[in-house]
Amino acid sequence: MRIIHKAQQRDYPAYAEIYMNLLPDDGMILEHLLVNYENHKAFIYSLPEDKLYHRYQKDKWSIKEILVHIVDDERIFSYRALRFARNEKENLIGFDQDAYTRFAEADKRGVDSIFEEYEAVRKSTIALFNNLPENSLDRMGHGTGSFNDATVRALVYHIGGHELHHMNIIKERYLKI
Repeated sequence: MRIIHKAQQRDYPAYAEIYMNLLPDDGMILEHLLVNYENHKAFIYSLPEDKLYHRYQKDKWSIKEILVHIVDDERIFSYRALRFARNEKENLIGFDQDAYTRFAEADKRGVDSIFEEYEAVRKSTIALFNNLPENSLDRMGHGTGSFNDATVRALVYHIGGHELHHMNIIKERYLKI
């Protein structure tokens, strides 16, 4: 897999710093995406089924909802990366993650179904970033509303860091690990 070094702070909005800090700058982000998917899948499958519906507070998402949110976010940020890599000039808007989660009905899905989709999206993400032209990685895309400007390079690190962020939340708040 190709080497993609981490973006600089100027390449992403301030809110994304929390995601960027979770990943090393070893250039192996695509390898991290592959390995982290496998590790997270094994971790989730090690949990009792009833834990997948657990909410640590009334209005918080279940673990299944978090998993589908990770998939939705990855799909959206990969799409943004594709548009920016192809030098799209139109601004992109943000998305309402709470509405996406509410209408996904993740708790009605089996964990196998969720991970089948997760794997397909992850493989697609890796294929996309593995084959983008080198000169496209530093193209800056623009957004409006809740979506801020970012480079293609920053978006792949956002995807990896966002996943780690939510897995950390599951361990710390849902399971108290």
